[in-house]
Amino acid sequence: MAVPKKKTSKAKGRSRRASAWTLRPSSRSTCPRCGDVRRPHRVCGNCGWYAGRQAVDVD
Repeated sequence: MAVPKKKTSKAKGRSRRASAWTLRPSSRSTCPRCGDVRRPHRVCGNCGWYAGRQAVDVD
């Protein structure tokens, strides 16, 4: 059975654990109807269309 040769410091273990919590920029896509930037799989805030139909009335 494998045994560690040296003790791992608290900072080393915590930094390894903390790397999973890094924030990444949110993905963006363009609306095929108006060309405005929007989040994927969401109704366009500019024209109100989603999946080829008007989902929301935007004034």
